[in-house]
Amino acid sequence: MTAVADQLDVPTLNSLFEKSDPTRIVEWAAAQFGSELVMTSSFGAESALLLHIATRVVPDIKVIMIDTGYLFPETWQHMETLRRRLDLNVWVYRTKNDPIGWLHHAGEENPNWRNNVDACCAANKNEPMERAMNDLAPKAWLRGIRRNQAETRKAVQFAEWSDRYECYAISPLLNWTGREIFGYLKKHDLPYHPLYEKGYLSIGCNPLSCTRAIGEGEDPRAGRWTGGSKVECGINLTNSLDSSHL
Repeated sequence: MTAVADQLDVPTLNSLFEKSDPTRIVEWAAAQFGSELVMTSSFGAESALLLHIATRVVPDIKVIMIDTGYLFPETWQHMETLRRRLDLNVWVYRTKNDPIGWLHHAGEENPNWRNNVDACCAANKNEPMERAMNDLAPKAWLRGIRRNQAETRKAVQFAEWSDRYECYAISPLLNWTGREIFGYLKKHDLPYHPLYEKGYLSIGCNPLSCTRAIGEGEDPRAGRWTGGSKVECGINLTNSLDSSHL
């Protein structure tokens, strides 16, 4: 851990945040980091939640969106709806690869399926994310992950130092459940992603290997990376050494 990371008493903060409302955590982050606070959004199923909380505290916060070249059209539709509704300051970072050209180069003959999902995530999602964080060089980053989404997230803390991005990763929604999320979205009349009602409860890129609708009784994340052990695209991993275990 660097000297920068030592500036905050992270264990004490995390103890306090366990009983804090997400808005309070965002307010603390805004007061602590000011204009050097950014956030990421996939503009996925429930993304309106953190976007609404954050922009009520920091109206002009930079919102990093990663364009992999393989997003659903409905994701762009959702982004535009929320951009207008919340007056979002969206910063889109795109893959450097031509989507069709990359498939040919990688030997991926079927555009609707990835034989090597890790390679696609590394080239088209993680590289743009790392470039965004390098360009913007924030002191802290708000992200919308929750502990009940995946095994890799159960031990995540509300505030963590990221060696990979050289900033703090702040996760205000860690303890929230689907019930709390539904209640907040309903209270503030916020939309779900357009594909949500079609059974897409976790939404990433459009190949069927990466995102599919789930069946009744399936875990909300069951529709991601079907048939494999992968549970993370990688951008939320705070240690660059973790990228080999996506």
